[in-house]
Amino acid sequence: MSKDNETKSWDAMWNEYSELLKKWTQTFESLQKIGTDIQAKYLEVMQKATSESSPSTLQEFYQNWQKAIGDSGQNMFKQFGEDWQKLTNQAGMEQLKAYGEMMNKFAETWKKMWRA
Repeated sequence: MSKDNETKSWDAMWNEYSELLKKWTQTFESLQKIGTDIQAKYLEVMQKATSESSPSTLQEFYQNWQKAIGDSGQNMFKQFGEDWQKLTNQAGMEQLKAYGEMMNKFAETWKKMWRA
């Protein structure tokens, strides 16, 4: 393989990596914004609920909210884990695979934490 072809191959790989990193950054920023929006809406709902609801209604709302958050978190981390496994099964991805295993442990902990 000529030096010129090696450089083009490297440049193409680096450009692909850079594009994926940009997409990941955008997704992460979206997740942060959505998290902030969820927290603000939850605060708004809880303020209204505490001023207009009975203690039993509040308890039921809290249990339903906790289950919904747990379910959505489990699905999100499950999909992330599956996507990560596909990525890390490629050659030369041992360090990323180790990171993926750590994220799977985090997802398991998240699942246990939100189980009702």
